[in-house]
Amino acid sequence: MIEKVGLTGPNASGKGEAARILRKYGYSYFSLSDIIREEASRQGLEHSRENLIVTGNRLRSEKGAGILAEMITLRLDTHSVIDSIRNPEEVNVLKKNGNFVLLGVCAEARIRFERMKQRGRIGDALSFEDFLRMEEKEQSGPEHSQNLRECLNMADILIDNNGTPEDLEEQVTRACGITGA
Repeated sequence: MIEKVGLTGPNASGKGEAARILRKYGYSYFSLSDIIREEASRQGLEHSRENLIVTGNRLRSEKGAGILAEMITLRLDTHSVIDSIRNPEEVNVLKKNGNFVLLGVCAEARIRFERMKQRGRIGDALSFEDFLRMEEKEQSGPEHSQNLRECLNMADILIDNNGTPEDLEEQVTRACGITGA
């Protein structure tokens, strides 16, 4: 069984569901976004998507592109799932931990937009066009910003989450070497 599992992928692709599956099999959950939320709270900022992106990019710019992964590494357990990996240097930091696999969770844009509308988070796009515009900003950027496209290129295994929850669970457990699933 893989000890450390990282999750990357576009907004509403199913990273949270993949994490939920791993938690069911005994993994502890950690999110790089939690570190950003903690920093946003210290600054008195609302946890809107835009504020979190700006805060995360500022942290990476001031303290190095891998800072979020460095900070989360101090909290990890033996079997951990690390969610919200959005910068290639975060991947590089986490790969130094050994027995680490990066899962890229993918789904079609229309499916992801419908999922996003159902979950109703603060700052989510209200139209499909806005969703696509926001997504393009997250796909590639300067060294200290989000670059999901490159993170997906670094994934050890791509998970296709266009199907059922059962399909997702089967792919995630197989990718992580979980037996008895």
